Amino acid sequence: MSDKRDILNSKLLARDHSKAQSAAPRLCEWPNCIKSGEHRAPRSPDDLNSYRWFCLDHARLYNRNWNYFDGMSDDEVEADRRADTVWRRPSWPLVDGPPTHEQINAFWRGDYSDPFNVFHESLNKPHSHPEEPTYSIGLDIKKALETLGLSMPVEIKGLKAAYKVLVKRHHPDAAGNDGDDAQIKEINEAYRVILDFLIT
Repeated sequence: MSDKRDILNSKLLARDHSKAQSAAPRLCEWPNCIKSGEHRAPRSPDDLNSYRWFCLDHARLYNRNWNYFDGMSDDEVEADRRADTVWRRPSWPLVDGPPTHEQINAFWRGDYSDPFNVFHESLNKPHSHPEEPTYSIGLDIKKALETLGLSMPVEIKGLKAAYKVLVKRHHPDAAGNDGDDAQIKEINEAYRVILDFLIT
């Protein structure tokens, strides 16, 4: 029974001793400094998880003069930078480089294996350039486009530019203009119709 007590007491003493050591203030590791070392800095580029402990002033001085790349060649610095972009984990390409021109053409010709039927049937046909998009627009929009001299596709910027040109040309105050209010009203209405169409 006393043996068990002795073992238990020795374990408790060891635990209390380690607590006392961890509770003791850590001194700055800078030579001849007696301040407490509360700030850590890595020991070396090869061992970034092992630290030296300094007071704030000496930690700043140490970090200012510490160069992670010191002693590395340009190639080693580049290799380290590249490894850092993938979190220092190995990575491998999924294929042997980008596809060749022939591989791309073979894909569009349908010369490939698709055991899981992933691709839609239309992709198995030879590649053709997409046709111009078709627009389903009403007669009022077609008339408005004709009035402004535009055709689909239209962007707001192009619409505004065409509108400004026509308003300047047909405005009643323009030099040599008879002042046809009906034409200005038609231009304004066409502009409003197309703008509503583009915004909605």
